[in-house]
Amino acid sequence: MRPAPQEEPGIGPAVTAAADLAASPQRVVRKTGLDAVLDQLDAELVGLAPVKTRIREIAALLVVDRLRREHGLASERPSLHMCFTGNPGTGKTTVARRMAEILHRLGYVERGHLVSVTREDLVGQYVGHTAPKTREVLKKAYGGVLFIDEAYYLYRPENERDYGQEAIEILLQAMENERDKLVVILAGYKNRMDEFFGSNPGMQSRVAHHIDFPDFTVDELIQIADLMLEQRAYGLSPQARDVFREYVERRRDRPRFAHGRSIRNAIDRARLRHASRLFESDRALERDELMTIEAEDILKSRVFDRRDN
Repeated sequence: MRPAPQEEPGIGPAVTAAADLAASPQRVVRKTGLDAVLDQLDAELVGLAPVKTRIREIAALLVVDRLRREHGLASERPSLHMCFTGNPGTGKTTVARRMAEILHRLGYVERGHLVSVTREDLVGQYVGHTAPKTREVLKKAYGGVLFIDEAYYLYRPENERDYGQEAIEILLQAMENERDKLVVILAGYKNRMDEFFGSNPGMQSRVAHHIDFPDFTVDELIQIADLMLEQRAYGLSPQARDVFREYVERRRDRPRFAHGRSIRNAIDRARLRHASRLFESDRALERDELMTIEAEDILKSRVFDRRDN
């Protein structure tokens, strides 16, 4: 006799074993709220079609794996550790956050939170300091996703007194022996991550999914700006839109460009100039004036200063 269906922990609306047996994959998607997470990812991120496709492929694998288990078919828990590579500001942290939600809704992690760390959060400054720091971070991440940004900084072979290797060894043990407790996502520049994996083959073998985040085009960066402005109840005048496109083209060629992050900073500075311009007015302001970024609010950027090129 089949045992009574039990609710699975860690997902939104309870989906019982009996229900899953009669469910289509899309019914599971709807009942777990997975469709809402994927839709939110589409809404949050402009472009990144290859990334979104890969996330949907992973989600499909997990849904079908879930149905296979309910039908009694052989199904090991898939390896879910990942590597996200790409330039700063290309959406890696946002996708990691949504991936944590996907894994939670499908029952692969218990809580679905994201813990984001760098080397400084894991590696100690003296003997005996690294192990407790790393284990404390792992403890916080259990039940969710541990996101390690610029993970290659954990490995510094040129410094024989560096303690990063100890953190790596503890992480490797957790990634292998505690896969039911957490998923680890490593992130950073592609060439640096390739070097890191070459020097740490144990880490390479534990990472099942490698996802590369492409740079945004100028048009995509302007779409990102439009979304950010809309969220803040602002907009660009026609003249400001032309100037902003030129700003983006120039800014992309300058050092330390960080895609979405740089666009957000540009908008914040334009809002400051907009506010400073209106602040001097001694008359009642119209609604449109309060909402519209003008060309002069962007042209004052140092990007347009020839002396600073």
